[in-house]
Order: sequence, then structure tokens, then C-alpha cells
Amino acid sequence: MHNIHQPDVIFGLDPLWFAGALFVFTYAMILTERLNRAVVSLTMACLMILGGVLTQEAAFQGVDFNTLGLLTGMMIIVGITKDSGVFQYLAIWSAKRVNADPWGILVTLVLVTAILSALLDNVTTVLLIAPVTLLITDALKVNAYPYLFAEIFASNIGGTATLIGDPPNIMIGSAVGLSFNDFLFNLAPLSLIVLPLTLIPIYLIWGRKLVADPQSRQQVMNYREADAITDPRLLKQSMLVLVLVMAGFILAHDIGQQPATIAMFGAAVLLILINLPKSPSEQSKRVHKAFCEVEWITIFFFIGLFIVVYGVETTGLLEMMANQVLDLTGGDKPTTAIAILWVSAVASAVASAVVDNIPFVATMIPLIENMEVTFGGPEELAPLWWSLALGSCLGGNGSLVGASANLIVAGFAERAGQPIRFLPFMLMAFPLMLMSILVSSIYIYLRYF
Repeated sequence: MHNIHQPDVIFGLDPLWFAGALFVFTYAMILTERLNRAVVSLTMACLMILGGVLTQEAAFQGVDFNTLGLLTGMMIIVGITKDSGVFQYLAIWSAKRVNADPWGILVTLVLVTAILSALLDNVTTVLLIAPVTLLITDALKVNAYPYLFAEIFASNIGGTATLIGDPPNIMIGSAVGLSFNDFLFNLAPLSLIVLPLTLIPIYLIWGRKLVADPQSRQQVMNYREADAITDPRLLKQSMLVLVLVMAGFILAHDIGQQPATIAMFGAAVLLILINLPKSPSEQSKRVHKAFCEVEWITIFFFIGLFIVVYGVETTGLLEMMANQVLDLTGGDKPTTAIAILWVSAVASAVASAVVDNIPFVATMIPLIENMEVTFGGPEELAPLWWSLALGSCLGGNGSLVGASANLIVAGFAERAGQPIRFLPFMLMAFPLMLMSILVSSIYIYLRYF
């Protein structure tokens, strides 16, 4: 319980009811999409403070600056790096490795998407890979849909594997103090199992129909990946920084630093490298462009959401909900872990017209933290955290609005005149997602219980 003092809520209302009502209203407003989600969360956060549930100081305690710093730093680094053309290079290079065979290209693009999603983050990855995919499928004269469908799955499965791959993982890692290596050790093995398993049904449905004539294949083979590299100097600078940042994440625990500091320092170093020795006006332009790469809507959505959830948490409402969950599962740890896995998967797929599984995860973190007394200390909660991470990341595959990456791919497909429709996508994606959650249940049970 974080309750510092019983707050004096406006009009003498019960803080529990007032905070709970604001919380429900926040969700409802995000669901209707009548107002931008960042505007909604910031307004509700201010109402938590103005209404007297939180003081301004208390509200800032509720904001997870490690999550915000990590997201912002990585957005700047990747935003600068992509101007070098290295991601397009990778996609074309991998397509040529399989002699432009349509199914082979699908598999290599899926692998590239999964690896980049784990190392950068899944939203950035699909922003870079989807346009190249459309270019290649266009040259091969094959349907782009199976490729984009598979890439959506790969981005969420790959993003599951690491601390920085998917925003839910960043939030869980930051709240609980789990390191980059913890995620790699506990979740990457499962990603390696789920990815090939997902390719099997995709092959059975589309794989055998993917054929291209020799001329089209030759056209892809004629692409020069070297032409994709537009700025060799920037490529060297950004690769150096990315390697150092990755090393920083892996060694974070040993050097006693938080991921946000490492990502922010990486961003700062890269900004220095690209600005020396430019004139002040040119530097201004470059820094401005780099900061425009940050998705500020997402950042401010997070800030508001953290405050709203913290307001609800201080009233003890989430503790009551945690006890309800424990009553339902009889306080049995394996049952609770598997329940969290399935509920978070279905919630991420279905309820995520909320744009993302983020609000759900933000609510679940304090809920699970309140269970530590029952299970005998924070260490005992580890399987529950992995269940939440797997459910919310893999569950994002269940529908078109399950994760931001899905919506970005859909946007590219629409512009290319190959729209991905909500229902047809869900009819195929939801059963595939359930399969991955079933595999995850077995994995969680065998590994931790």
C-alpha cells in the first residue's frame, strides 16, 4: 500500500470511488477513440490531482521515468540510424540469399523482422521492413498479404524476447527491476519455439501458392543492396552506438546502470557524432529532426496513464482486485500464473482497440505486486511477471488492433492498395495467437513449476 495519507477528495467524495470512476472513464474514452489517447490520459491525470486523489509530488512518484527514458532514447537512436539505409540493405540482402524464391523470402523477412524487433523494438522494425516487403512482392508479382501477415506475427514474437522489444516488457522490467539478460534468459527460448511453429500454418495456407516467374525473380536479384546505403559515414557512427548500447543493456546489472540511462547516453553520443563539425544552424536542424523521430504522443500517453493508475493504486482499489483474483485461483501459484497469461493474451487481442496492450499492463503491474505477501516475497512473483509479459506481447497478434506494430503494417498495406481487413485478419490471427499461448502455458508450467 502506497497510501501516504487519506486524500481529501473534492466534494468529500470517497477517494476509492472517485479514482475508480476516473479510471473507468479513461478506458472508455480511449476505447471510443473520439479524442486522441494522449489527450485523454493527460486530462484524466490532471483530474486525479485537481480532484485531490494525488498531490503533484505524489503524481510524479507514479511516473516511471525509466520506461520513458528508454523509449525516448531508443526512438532517437533508431530514428537517426534509419537514415543510413541499413535496414533496407538487410531486407534486400536477405531476399537475394534465397535466390528470390517467394517462400524463402517470406522466411528470411520473418527472421529479419523478429531479430530487429528483439534488438530495436517492434514498431520501428515494421516501419522499416514493410515498405521493402511491398517493393519486393511487387517485383515478384506475388500477393503481399501473406508476407505482411507473417511480419506482424514475427514483430510481436521477436519483441517478446527482450527487455526493449515491446513496451509491455519495458514497463514490467522497469517496475520490477528485471534486466535485459533476465528477459533474454527467460523469454527468448520461447520465442525461438513459437516462431517456427507459427510458420507451419502460414506455409500450409499460403506457402505453396507463392510462385514467381523467372523474370520477376531476376528483377529482385538485380537489386543492388549497396545502393540502399545512402550515408556510409552515418552507418558507421550509428552501428558503433547501437553496438555499445546493446553491450550496455547486457552489462547493465554489472555496471549498476538503468536501461534508460544507457539508451539516453547512446542517443546523446549519436547526436554529438552527427553534429560535429557542423555549423550551429545546421546542428539545430539535425537535432530538431532527430527529436521529431520520437513518438511524443506515446510518451505523453504513458505519462498520463502512469499517474491515473498510480492514483487508483493509492486508494487500495488494485489491492482489492488482486485479492479477488487470488480468491478465484485459490492462491495457487501455477493456476494464478496461467490465468494471468490467458487473461492478458485475450485482453491484449480483444480489448486493445485501446490502441495497445499498454493500459492493461500498466494496471496489472501493481495488481501483481500486491500478491507478493500471499506468495512469500517479490522473488516468488517471477513466473507471474513472465506470464504477463508473454500474454500481453503474444496476445497482440490476436487482432489488428492488438499492438501498434500491427496497425503500422496495415497502414502500409492500405497505401499500397492491398488492405488488411479487421475481420479476415482476426479469423486467421486469433487461432494462431491462441496456439502460441497454449505453447506458452506448457512452457511456463514446465519451466517454473
